[in-house]
Amino acid sequence: MFSLIGIGIIFVMVFGGYLLAGGKLGIILKSLPFELMMIGGAAIGAFMISNDGHVLKQTGRDIGKVFKGPKWKPGDYRDLLCLLFELIRLSRANPVALEGHIEDVANSSIFARYPRIRDDHEAADLICDTFRAASMNYDDPHQVEEVLDKRMEATRHHALHTSHAMQSMADALPALGIVAAVLGVIKTMGSIDQPPEILGKMIGGALVGTFLGVFLAYGIVGPFASRVRSVVEDDDHFYQLIREVLVANLHQHPANICIEVGRQNTPHSLRPSFTDIEESLRSLKQESA
Repeated sequence: MFSLIGIGIIFVMVFGGYLLAGGKLGIILKSLPFELMMIGGAAIGAFMISNDGHVLKQTGRDIGKVFKGPKWKPGDYRDLLCLLFELIRLSRANPVALEGHIEDVANSSIFARYPRIRDDHEAADLICDTFRAASMNYDDPHQVEEVLDKRMEATRHHALHTSHAMQSMADALPALGIVAAVLGVIKTMGSIDQPPEILGKMIGGALVGTFLGVFLAYGIVGPFASRVRSVVEDDDHFYQLIREVLVANLHQHPANICIEVGRQNTPHSLRPSFTDIEESLRSLKQESA
């Protein structure tokens, strides 16, 4: 919602101010299709040259994040803590029973209570792989923590490809706008024998290229790249929470303490309250009693 409002404000303030200052949209609208074809087409072509097919597909999906925002909401963090509590408690009470849940997540009765987490392959794999490591006696907390850090860094780097690619496009757009403007000047010089009023319109049309390149770079594509990066970083807190809780578990802290470690390391805007978690965990204990 805020992204749509922001785009609206950009267009209203830029073009509204131009009109209020006495400008006329006729020259811009007449030149816009051709300038957009040159600048936008060149930008898309350069984007395709710079990135592989996977990044192109990922970019199409990630643009939706600009408007949808982070995938994980505050309620998901509460559910994640409850899920981890159940798994930790089961791993200590009955390690054999735990294997059935981490080896067959799709049919796990525990994961079934948290479908959003179960259906996210990265979250489910991160949880299950860490429990598997512990079951194979690969339970040195410091080693597991290092492995998790490397894995999450690789995942984060991959998720940020779209942001980097879009920022590179934003950096190139002003220069492509100059290219379009130069072509417009070349066209104008070929009609130097025309009256001043015609030359003025032609020069104005050529300058639309410079305007369009700068406008798209700093008003649209650049902010889109920043927003995608922000959403990726916000969603990364969810996976960081998994890391914090499971590493605390490897240190053999009580299950409640492991959950509290994760809760305390969650950003304030997403952090469930202590009371909320206590009530949720109490309900789980009553259900399993």
